[in-house]
Amino acid sequence: MREEKKATRQSYGEALAELGKENKNVVVLDADLSNATKTNIFAKEFPDRFFDMGISEQDMMTTAAGFATCSKIPYASSFAVFAAGRAYDQIRNSICYPNLNVKICATHAGITVGEDGATHQMLEDISLMRTLPNMTVICPSDDVQTKWAVKEISKLNGPVYVRLSRMATPIIYENNEKFEIGKAVQIGEGTDASIIATGDVVSEAIKAKELLEKEGINVRVIDMHTIKPIDKEMIIKCAKETKKIITIEDHNIIGGLGSSVCEVLAEEEPCKVIRMGIKDTFGKSGKAEELMKYFKLTAEDIIKEVKKS
Repeated sequence: MREEKKATRQSYGEALAELGKENKNVVVLDADLSNATKTNIFAKEFPDRFFDMGISEQDMMTTAAGFATCSKIPYASSFAVFAAGRAYDQIRNSICYPNLNVKICATHAGITVGEDGATHQMLEDISLMRTLPNMTVICPSDDVQTKWAVKEISKLNGPVYVRLSRMATPIIYENNEKFEIGKAVQIGEGTDASIIATGDVVSEAIKAKELLEKEGINVRVIDMHTIKPIDKEMIIKCAKETKKIITIEDHNIIGGLGSSVCEVLAEEEPCKVIRMGIKDTFGKSGKAEELMKYFKLTAEDIIKEVKKS
C-alpha cells in the first residue's frame, strides 16, 4: 500500500475523460455537482457529450435511460444520497425494470462525506441498489481499482451502480493489477481471521493486517469490490480456512456488505460473522477522520475485534 492518497471520485473523473477518448458512445450526465463529482474533467474534454441536468436527479436518471435506448452509454453522476435515494423510483422502473445500459456513479457515499452531516451521508445505498433485479453493484477501494471499474463497466450491458468516496484514501494496487467483476481480491494467506472489506475501509483493514502481523497474528484481507454479484466462492473459502469472519463497511450493517456475506454463509457454510459498520443509525457532522473513529471503522477497531475471543 502506497503513501500516496487519492479520492475515488477524483479517479472517477480522470478515468471518465480517458474513456471518452476511447468510446464515442459514452455520454455523461450530472445534477449540478460536476465540480464535486469530478465529471467536470469529462465536460472540459467533451462538452458536446456532457449534460448538466441541474438539481433534477430524477429527470437525470430518466434521461439517461433514454440515452441508453439510443445505443449510447450514459454515466449518470451525483452524490450517493441523491443518486440512490432521491432517484430510486426512476432507477427501479426506468432503468432496472427494462434492464437498460445505464451506469450510475455515485460519489460522496458514507460517513466520510464528513462535515456535510447526516442528511448527506448515504448509508443505505448498497442495500437499496443490490436488491434491484438486473443491477450490478461495485464499491472500489482505491484509485487503480476505480479507474478499472469505470472502464470495465462500459463493456457490461446493463445497469451498474458504482459507489465512490469523497475522502482521499491510500492507493493500494499497482497500475497493472488485474481485477474481475464478481471476483474479490485476497490479500494475504492468514488463517486467524478473514477481514472482508469494501470501499474506503479496505485500506484500514490492510493497516490492521500489517499491525497484527507484528504481534504474530496472521489474518487475510478480502477486498470485496463487487457487492453484487458477490463472490460466494471466496466467502465460503474464508469460512472454511479461517477462525473468524469480520466484515467492515462505511455503510449501515443492515443490508450492506455484512448482510450479503451472512446471506451466503447462512445457506452454504454457517458460522459466526462480526459485522463492523454503522450500527443502524444516521451519521453525524464532523471531520471524516473523526467520524471514522467515532463509528469504530479504523484499523485499531478492527484489531480489537480480531483479538476478541
